Amino acid sequence: MDVPNGKKVYFASDNHLGAPTKQASLPREKKFVSWLNEIKKDAAAIFLIGDLFDFWFEYKTVVPKGFTRTLGKLAEISDSGTPIYYFVGNHDLWMRGYFEDELGISVFHKPQEFTIHNSTFFIGHGDGLGPGDKGYKRMKKVFTNPFFKWLFRWLHPDIGVKIAQYLSVKNKLISGDDDATFLGEDKEWLVAYSKRKLESKHHDYFIFGHRHLPLEIELSEASKYFNLGDWIQYFTYGEFDGNLFNLKSYEDLTSS
Repeated sequence: MDVPNGKKVYFASDNHLGAPTKQASLPREKKFVSWLNEIKKDAAAIFLIGDLFDFWFEYKTVVPKGFTRTLGKLAEISDSGTPIYYFVGNHDLWMRGYFEDELGISVFHKPQEFTIHNSTFFIGHGDGLGPGDKGYKRMKKVFTNPFFKWLFRWLHPDIGVKIAQYLSVKNKLISGDDDATFLGEDKEWLVAYSKRKLESKHHDYFIFGHRHLPLEIELSEASKYFNLGDWIQYFTYGEFDGNLFNLKSYEDLTSS
C-alpha cells in the first residue's frame, strides 16, 4: 500500500457504540463521525481495529438496530474509493458478511501483516494474544464455537441482543474493565507478544487496540508497539504519513 503525497493512513479502535446505552453513546458516535468526516479528505486508507460496537451479531437477515450515522459515513467513505479495513474485536466477533456486502469494507478475524509505504505493520485487535488473559481465552472458544453460535441464532433477536448487551456491559471478562490500567511494560502481554513476534520476523510497527490505553513503547531500535486507546475516554487515533506513525487526540471543534 502506497501513501501518496499529502495523504495519510488512519487507525482507530474501541468505540463500544451502544455502551452503556445507545443514548449515552450517541455523543461519542457523533464525535467519531465528525472525525471520519474530517479525515476522509486526505485518507489513503482507514484501519478500524475492533470493538466499534459494544455488541454486534449478524443473523442471516438481521443486524443490531442503530449506529446509522457511523454506518452511513463508512459507506460514503468506502464508496468514494478509500479502502477501509476492519479487524473484529472481542465485542464484535460475530461478523459474517454484512460489512463486506453492504459497506465494501474488508474484514479480518485474525491479525494481519501490511506493508505501507515501505514500513511493515503487524495489526490486530489484540484480544487473546500473548500470555495471560486466560479467562477471556476460554470464553472466546465458547463464543466462536459453531454449535453455540447456531444455538444463539435460534433466540429471537429482541431476546438475544438484549441478553448479549447486558453481559457485554456487566461481565468484566467481556467488557475489559480490568484491562484499562497500565500494567508496566514488563507485564503488558501485548508487548510481550510483539517482542516474541520480533524474534522470528521484523515489523516496524505493532498496532493494537483492546487495552483502551494510548500507549507507545519501543520494542527495539527499529520497532515500536502502539495501542490506539479508545473513543470513550481518550478519543485517540493513529496517523501514518508514510514516514512516521503518531498517536493523536481528536477534538471536535464544532462542539466546543
